[in-house]
Amino acid sequence: MHIEQLEYIVKVAETGSISKAAQNLHVSQSGISQSITKLEDELGVKIFNRYRRLGAVPTNEGKTLIKKAYKVLMRLQDFKEEAQSYNTVVSGNLKLSSIPGFMLFLLEPLSSFKNAYPNVNIEISEKGTQHIIEHVQNNQIDIGLITIYEDLLNKTEDLIFDVILEGKMKVYVGKTSPLALHKSITPQQLMTQTVILYNGDYVKQFANNLINKFGPLNILFTSDNTEVIKKAIIEGIGISFGPDFSLNHDPYVLNGDIVPIQIIKYEQVDIGVGWVRSAENHFSINTKKFLELFKFHSRMLTHLTHND
Repeated sequence: MHIEQLEYIVKVAETGSISKAAQNLHVSQSGISQSITKLEDELGVKIFNRYRRLGAVPTNEGKTLIKKAYKVLMRLQDFKEEAQSYNTVVSGNLKLSSIPGFMLFLLEPLSSFKNAYPNVNIEISEKGTQHIIEHVQNNQIDIGLITIYEDLLNKTEDLIFDVILEGKMKVYVGKTSPLALHKSITPQQLMTQTVILYNGDYVKQFANNLINKFGPLNILFTSDNTEVIKKAIIEGIGISFGPDFSLNHDPYVLNGDIVPIQIIKYEQVDIGVGWVRSAENHFSINTKKFLELFKFHSRMLTHLTHND
């Protein structure tokens, strides 16, 4: 058995065709076909059924072996990258995605990472939680920064979550709002206010829980543009709510234009912010090194938050 044989069966399974796999790997079609046949003979197991119209279709036994082969290749890649990191300059790509509103969490660790590893090309995008999860699962990005809550953890078994910060939902009002004089607010008082919702799963879930328990909310509009929401709060058009860690160090909160208010007389479930990555796809050395830096900056942020 040779490593390239494992590469061949994984690539054929991905493309569904020996000819396409040969093109992608820049080897001959007959070379791949013969190599897979030799592997099947060595193992005594049929990995693919070959059809003219359907191409190469994995057998039931083949599906299991192909998954194992993929994991072996990923561990081999980890081994190579770890060895490379000791001897050469780290290069390559790092693809990240964040939900809107949390890009500020990335600035300092990204700057530190780029200073340490200038040859790494960094790509960042903003997407919704579900899109980030899909892109992680499809290996389109390395990791995604999202809010993490219990329902999400229960839905996805093929993902690994790493919670960085945890907190509670707070109400955010403009400094000219009568509510700005209060340190706390009840759900019943919330029902009388004009609310602007951030278009995030965790916020919508929180709003739905309030509605189910206390009645309808007067929702003016929903948006995934956090700057528009903050501007509307400042101008007194409405109030909003979100996790306390999301705005603790926001410039508008720090200068007093937006005032956070604690929600009382309502039992909340903790909401976290953190990374999501695939349990199946390759965990690159670039991703590992970036997360080390990110966790360092997050510990500093947590310390500052606890001392506010």
